[in-house]
Amino acid sequence: MPQIIVLPHVELCPEGAVFEAKTGTSVCDALLSNGIEIEHACEKSCACTTCHVVVREGFNSLEEAEEKEEDLLDKAWGLEPNSRLSCQALVADSDLTVQIPKYTINHAKEEH
Repeated sequence: MPQIIVLPHVELCPEGAVFEAKTGTSVCDALLSNGIEIEHACEKSCACTTCHVVVREGFNSLEEAEEKEEDLLDKAWGLEPNSRLSCQALVADSDLTVQIPKYTINHAKEEH
């Protein structure tokens, strides 16, 4: 099984993490299953950007983002060329290194 390496995040994963993930599992589900409480305000329906991650290694092993995901990513805080919504990025056969951005844009949480 491929490994997911999560770089340290001050609040969600201060020490970083390494765990195995089943091929075909979303990165979001893999994070949540391993105790990393990444936000997913839209319940993983590709309707927000709160589960945004930056894939530092293994990006090319992921299937290309669909247009809906690309449109939403344009609104994500800290967007980079290798950004993905973790609810849409499915683990392939390669290891991944992901970084959870410092901030998210969550209008519901921010009372907008």
